[in-house]
Amino acid sequence: MEISDLITPSRVIPALKVTSKKQALQELSRTCSTFTGLDERVIFEVLVERERLGTTGVGGGVAIPHGKPAGLQRLYGLFARLQQPVDYDSIDEQPVDLIFLLLAPETAGADHLKALARVSRKLRDVETCEKLRGSESADALYALLSESTTISAA
Repeated sequence: MEISDLITPSRVIPALKVTSKKQALQELSRTCSTFTGLDERVIFEVLVERERLGTTGVGGGVAIPHGKPAGLQRLYGLFARLQQPVDYDSIDEQPVDLIFLLLAPETAGADHLKALARVSRKLRDVETCEKLRGSESADALYALLSESTTISAA
């Protein structure tokens, strides 16, 4: 599973203007509803319920909110670079400015975990995150996110 299987350039928000974690999740839920066909409230409630289990702010200014709303038939992703970092209750207590939202069908156990692992690996890379923070367009952000993460020996 590649990140390009989860997002398209139209599912990349280059400058999301929000002032809180809740507002970020609301805006991302609203956007996801347009391409998943699910009600934005259903998506938001699934994300909030997941946050109650523990923060999805993984550190380094990155959050990977995720959930399994009823009615999905496939995995969906949405990436947003925030105009200003927001407090996200992250594990390192640092504000978040890069968010990759992942939605999966209720039955997608292994695929959901593989997608989370792929996104996490990509966004744990400090150099990738610096490039994402320096990119202005959705196409440039998409290109960075969809680059292969294979490592070759020097």
